[in-house]
Amino acid sequence: MEEKLKSLETKALVEIKDAADLKELNQVRVAYLGKKGPITEVLRGMGKLSAEERPKMGALANMVRETIAKAIENKHEELEQEAVRKKLESETIDITLPGRPVKMGSRHPLTKIIEEVEDLFIGMGYKVAEGPEVELDYYNFEAMNFPKGHPARDMQDSFYISEEIMLRTHTSPVQTRTMEKHKGKGPVKIICPGKVYRRDDDDATHSHQFMQIEGLVVDENITMGDLKGTLEVFAKKMFGEDREIRLRPSFFPFTEPSVEMDISCKICQGDGCRVCKQTGWIEILGAGMVHPNVLEMAGFDSKKYTGFAFGMGPDRIAILKYGIDDIRHFYTNDIRFLKQFAVQE
Repeated sequence: MEEKLKSLETKALVEIKDAADLKELNQVRVAYLGKKGPITEVLRGMGKLSAEERPKMGALANMVRETIAKAIENKHEELEQEAVRKKLESETIDITLPGRPVKMGSRHPLTKIIEEVEDLFIGMGYKVAEGPEVELDYYNFEAMNFPKGHPARDMQDSFYISEEIMLRTHTSPVQTRTMEKHKGKGPVKIICPGKVYRRDDDDATHSHQFMQIEGLVVDENITMGDLKGTLEVFAKKMFGEDREIRLRPSFFPFTEPSVEMDISCKICQGDGCRVCKQTGWIEILGAGMVHPNVLEMAGFDSKKYTGFAFGMGPDRIAILKYGIDDIRHFYTNDIRFLKQFAVQE
């Protein structure tokens, strides 16, 4: 019986070594260590042995079983590692192949304009302020000197959610909310970029949703000269040092006096062309000195404090700066339009 066990061990170890894959190895395991295997049969025949031989043969049989089991375990690990190696080889990436180009995005032209304006005014000591797009009628109109029933409200056809809640028609409410936070103490020096909404028919020059940037300065001894100087710096930085500006009288309920600012036409250098409608000038923004009523409603003493405000449309600035012919291009997400503004390396 001893010779039989040693012969089984030798034969099993050879078959384990020759096993080509996990399936063959499992077949060897079942053949030698299974319930119907030869080692099990040897153990079942232990009863025929003498009392002296039985412990010796039992220990030998267990040793052979453990040797075969350990060999199977080692071979199993070896075959698994080999399978992983083959899989990695089959999945190897050929790094000599040309790579697939990655399409790079770019900032939207309106975003570029807004960031450029923000950087300009931050450099002049302004802070960027924001406010809700869903606004109270009080902040959108009444606090800006548009009392209920005021005819100037018709200038801004509005989206109302209820009688007192609406989508803001300008970013001016941010100015009032900021002044309230200052509790009547200056200085206030902010710009307010953001979306605004007005009921309008969309066409090449109009949209029911558009961007706006407003600015506000409130302090002691602020004059119209400060406003003009600020707007002149803005125009030259945005459109070129050779640009000239002019201020024309206008009307806005929240400023008095009110003006509209034109810049000299870059196309014709002021001689008159189709772009400037033969005038040599292009309207760019509205501005004026903050109305005393607006200051008082925001908690400022209008006898001590004065200020100026201005409002511009990034859409219009982008149209003039990039020569865009239709405002709807900004909102349709046409990749053919947007890719023109991709960063050029």
